[in-house]
Amino acid sequence: MTGTYRPPRDSLWFTRTRSYTLFVLRELTSVLVAWSAVFLIMLLAALLDGDFRDFAVMAAQPWMIALNVVALVATAYHAVTFLNLAPKATVVRLDGWRVPAWMIQGGNHSAWFALSVLIAYFILRSP
Repeated sequence: MTGTYRPPRDSLWFTRTRSYTLFVLRELTSVLVAWSAVFLIMLLAALLDGDFRDFAVMAAQPWMIALNVVALVATAYHAVTFLNLAPKATVVRLDGWRVPAWMIQGGNHSAWFALSVLIAYFILRSP
């Protein structure tokens, strides 16, 4: 009696092609994007509860700083790849004319940059 053929599983299949590797890395960055959201919620809770000193002590730990630096890089990569994919998911037409992908992409990156500068201005300004 013969059994069903089951090809061997290759758990690193995505490493054979650069585009697949970048895709999987982008998907894995979602975990660190979620961590960034959790960290900001923890910060907000500490501010509202008056426990900011305890939060600051925890956030100043070297492992926490390292985790947040990695999360920042991962979140930036996730955001850039998301904005680069937007023209493929969004078709904008004006009077029957299709807006080129580079204009949509450039507008997205410009808006992201402008908001980042605005937020940095309010956070970094002198008291």
